[in-house]
Amino acid sequence: MILIIDFGSQVTQLIARRIRELSVYCEIIPWDADILHNKSISEAKALILSGGPDSTRVKKSPTISKRIFDLNIPILGICYGHQLICKLLGGKISKSEKREFGKTMIRRNSKNQSLFLKDLFKNNIEEVWMSHGDAVTELPEGFVELASSATSSFSIIGDAARRVFGVQFHPEVFHTVNGKKFLENFVNIANINRNWTPVKITESLIEKLKNEIGDERVICGLSGGVDSTVTALLLHRAIKNSLTCIFVDNGLLRKHEANQIEFLFKKHFKIKLKVVKAKNLFLQNLKGVSNPEKKRKIIGKLFINVFEREAKKLRNISFLAQGTLYPDVIESTSVHGKSAATIKSHHNVGGLPKKMNLKLVEPLKTLFKDEVRKIGSELNLDKTFLDRHPFPGPGLAIRCPGEITEKKLSLLREADNIFLEQLRRHKLYNNVWQALVILLPVKSVGVMGDARTHEYSCVLRAVSSTDGMTADFSYFKREFLSETSNRIINEVKGINRVLFDITSKPPGTIEWE
Repeated sequence: MILIIDFGSQVTQLIARRIRELSVYCEIIPWDADILHNKSISEAKALILSGGPDSTRVKKSPTISKRIFDLNIPILGICYGHQLICKLLGGKISKSEKREFGKTMIRRNSKNQSLFLKDLFKNNIEEVWMSHGDAVTELPEGFVELASSATSSFSIIGDAARRVFGVQFHPEVFHTVNGKKFLENFVNIANINRNWTPVKITESLIEKLKNEIGDERVICGLSGGVDSTVTALLLHRAIKNSLTCIFVDNGLLRKHEANQIEFLFKKHFKIKLKVVKAKNLFLQNLKGVSNPEKKRKIIGKLFINVFEREAKKLRNISFLAQGTLYPDVIESTSVHGKSAATIKSHHNVGGLPKKMNLKLVEPLKTLFKDEVRKIGSELNLDKTFLDRHPFPGPGLAIRCPGEITEKKLSLLREADNIFLEQLRRHKLYNNVWQALVILLPVKSVGVMGDARTHEYSCVLRAVSSTDGMTADFSYFKREFLSETSNRIINEVKGINRVLFDITSKPPGTIEWE
């Protein structure tokens, strides 16, 4: 395995994702853990030091013991990790005269050869993605420059004897054109077997659930999405007779969602399911609330209250299972390092109350959506269900900025259903990662049937992505957008204007709240 040491980067888990794509198992531990005595260090065949928001020039910046270089295993430093390697081994870090953010071209130093650069730099140049304000200005003893940019002399460095390398850019992000190849070369230098496959992931998760839960009883919170469904199937395999799934119909779901979920679990999977009708409870508590963080926290708290109430009825329930994924966790709080910034709370992460009577079990919380879909396939989940777009736990509440009302939710539900119908009709549904409609909290003047209208506006949003951490807006032909807009305006009485969101992530997020 490879051990990744996290220094608080927002994209540390992308490193793990790329490594796992190479069928290599990896784990992430925070920089302030006792790394040298961590149980995983004995199994590690290589280390990767992640990026981070801090500066190594600051006195109390995150650091690790120099003794990691005595482990005699390959080490790769990325951005902050690259600079930290140099600092620990006697190099010099300075504030960059000119910062590098975004796409950057780096040129290979033809004098210095390295296996780390195998099959790269075909035209002596690579396009990479930078994001740093400091730079290495003097190399430690034993290191050589392997590549440089117009701004930085040491974009890639290496010490072949110790198998220690540093890159100033981020090979884990898709913006680095051949980033995966850099990581593959590092894996090959470490001589690691590539045996981490969907089958092995699934087996490992089931075994872990058996050990974690034992003979205790679990309730699994279903949202209707792929993540909670895969969580339920894993639990069903691990502790079949001790599982009860609870589906809360909170009035914030898509059209026909509740009926579909009830059929899927009761008739198809034959998993014990309890449906709780709680629309009035949720809408009453959300009445007058427009702050998105407050919405999420209210929804999270209500979910837990409902689950705990149902658990008491079932008796002897010890665990609450959720389909939390790593993008949810990393945007809510950094579980792998204290330096990462919080972007927003997710209802099943930041929205959870501090005190709970149930223990949480979240088997997918270190995985990405594509990994979850592969596990779902191993569990024989139908492909049409596996390919469904992500749907947030707080549901339509966070697609309805401002105060939530039953009328506004009804308008949003109908518009959303039309958008998804259109994507399927035009065979575009599987071309996008996620598609949604947002109902804006403002009304605009329109003209319909020669009469003045004053109705709501909605926004169509569709993005392409592989992991949800970064995303680009999806492009549609004018004819498709025109047809979809006409359908929404003609079929949803209360909406008279349709807009299209062309914001990528970052700077935006996929959901509006």
